Amino acid sequence: MKIKYSIILCLFLFIQSFTIGMANEIKVIIGTNVFVATLFENETAKEFKKMLPITLNMNDLNKNEKYFHFSKSFPKDKFSPEMINSGDLMLWNDDSLVLFYKTFSTNYQYTKVGKIDNPNMLAQTLGSDDIKITFDLE
Repeated sequence: MKIKYSIILCLFLFIQSFTIGMANEIKVIIGTNVFVATLFENETAKEFKKMLPITLNMNDLNKNEKYFHFSKSFPKDKFSPEMINSGDLMLWNDDSLVLFYKTFSTNYQYTKVGKIDNPNMLAQTLGSDDIKITFDLE
């Protein structure tokens, strides 16, 4: 009898962990292209997710990132990543969402929000002009 309950409990935990992982996926829609991003488990990502779906007119900066300044502040947990990777979605200061489309080193501090799961073609899709990006629930 104990074995039967143990198997049921393990099965339940396995299924629950799978659905929790899926709950952190969002769509990043750029024109007709859709990228999947995974949000991190932190207060910043939770606050951002509450705003979805949202379409932002994101400005280009330094030909390596798109950013949007919100009129509200988000919770922050700054860290110094040293290396930014293409597909990183981060918060700069407490109100600027940044989507990086090139990999480079940095001295700035950010708060992690999420990451594009497969950033192949992200730079080509975004280009170096300002662009409209929609973030939506998966």
